[in-house]
Amino acid sequence: MLNTIYRDAVKKRNDMLLSIKGPNFDHILEQARKNWIEYTPRKKNVAIAGIDSSFNCVKFQGLELWVVTAISAASDGEIIADLHDHGIGYASNSLSSLAAKMEIKACEMSVDKTDLVLVDGSLYSQFMTRQKKLSLPITNIMKKNQNVIFISKTSNTRTQFIGLKSNASDIFYYNHATKKPGFSAIFTDSRYGKDKLISSIFVRLSESTPIIKLEFFGNIHSENDVKQTIDKIYKNSICGYPYALKLAHQKCKISNNDLAKLVSLYGLSNEIGSREVLE
Repeated sequence: MLNTIYRDAVKKRNDMLLSIKGPNFDHILEQARKNWIEYTPRKKNVAIAGIDSSFNCVKFQGLELWVVTAISAASDGEIIADLHDHGIGYASNSLSSLAAKMEIKACEMSVDKTDLVLVDGSLYSQFMTRQKKLSLPITNIMKKNQNVIFISKTSNTRTQFIGLKSNASDIFYYNHATKKPGFSAIFTDSRYGKDKLISSIFVRLSESTPIIKLEFFGNIHSENDVKQTIDKIYKNSICGYPYALKLAHQKCKISNNDLAKLVSLYGLSNEIGSREVLE
């Protein structure tokens, strides 16, 4: 089966790549270059916290063992918040919702202890219908000190070039348009209402490193504000990504091996199907 798929992929390769770029690819790249503001960050010494969450589960017959964690980690290695929950059966809410709630709690515990709080993911997910109950708490926290930013290495948003009939996400075109450090012009999205504006930029901290996306709450951010924020993030970044977020990800990740240890601890190893699922 795979051999036939590979042969088919070779035949379709050029057509597939052209379909991804679309007929306006060059025109979109030209617009992306116009939007790009070249800027070489300057290291600014500030206290930064990175927040990330994780969840995983192993299913048995009629029940599951689930685990959810959220971590707020400072760039110097201090753990500001270490939140977790687990159970056997089924969680009262979806695991993704539980993880989002923990991230908000970790954020609340961090905003007064650091100069900048970086949350892994997108602010858009907090304002979506399925997360509607979480939008008010996170907006109140973000308003408090104006020091919370959502950061993502990948982004699916197609807002800036949709008028040019883009086929891919915005970050795809910025990654192809330039290799220089800098950031894109501030883009403000009002789809969720005037009280839930999202201002976003795409940033490259060092030449030829991957682009990351920064999302701010509200519409009060000037180009100078952006430069100061980039300077703060740049000080503690590795390969173009904030070290605090890398550390938070490493600390909160729940692997299948971690689940296997919990399964053994609860004496569930001999349950029919449990070993096969973990393997």
